[in-house]
Amino acid sequence: MKPFLKWAGGKYKIVDRILSALPKADTMVEPFVGSGAVFLNANYESYLLADTNSDLINLYLEVQKSGDNFIDYALGLFVPENNTEEVFYRLREEFNQCTEIRRRAALFVYLNRHCFNGLCRYNSKGRYNVPFGRYAKPKFPIEEVQNFHQKSQKAEFILSDFRTTLRSVSGSAVVYCDPPYAPLTLTSNFSDYTQDGFSAKDQQDLALEANALRASGIPVIVSNHDTEFTREIYSGAVISEFKVQRFISSKASNRTKAAEMLAVFA
Repeated sequence: MKPFLKWAGGKYKIVDRILSALPKADTMVEPFVGSGAVFLNANYESYLLADTNSDLINLYLEVQKSGDNFIDYALGLFVPENNTEEVFYRLREEFNQCTEIRRRAALFVYLNRHCFNGLCRYNSKGRYNVPFGRYAKPKFPIEEVQNFHQKSQKAEFILSDFRTTLRSVSGSAVVYCDPPYAPLTLTSNFSDYTQDGFSAKDQQDLALEANALRASGIPVIVSNHDTEFTREIYSGAVISEFKVQRFISSKASNRTKAAEMLAVFA
């Protein structure tokens, strides 16, 4: 199943590779749920899906609860007259000021489908600041939202830091982690996917938590860039490397393949 959100670093195109690394268990835990591509295509009895992006979690809770009612509501934003730069920035400002959960969730989907490359980025004040994307006819992903609604009945969504999430895991569980990636070069920046970003220490802490869970008998699989830094912090894991096409750059010539890894703590 395809996610209904566009997502930088989304795992839909390599989901089979990830699923093949996940062992059997009753519950799958994702501390960085993102677009939900792995969750949507996995086959477990239950799911614990967490993220620190409150807009993402609130949207998923709204889709889980409301299904077709949410679709009918959000469809009203996907009209030709809303696909202009002027309206986009007006609705972006409304989103940044909005406190009504359902309206904010619908606006989040609108922004995701109309903004540049489907990015999700906030400034230091927590304001969504991705520019207009200039797409011909952005469409509301009805079928994908319906699929998510159905699958989400097996899931619990929580707003939580990865440390808190991982320390709560017990029983027959497997953990898949897709954190904001470490930079490929020393001059690259860490992701600003959430207001607080994701630092080198966060990367190191994630590796420590994965090791701790493995010691308690719970396997953990982590995706990241394949770099000297990640090789060092995941030195206790079994690593498989591969190349993945990246599509964030606005210039096609810069959309090259990046070295990625799966680190398996089992």
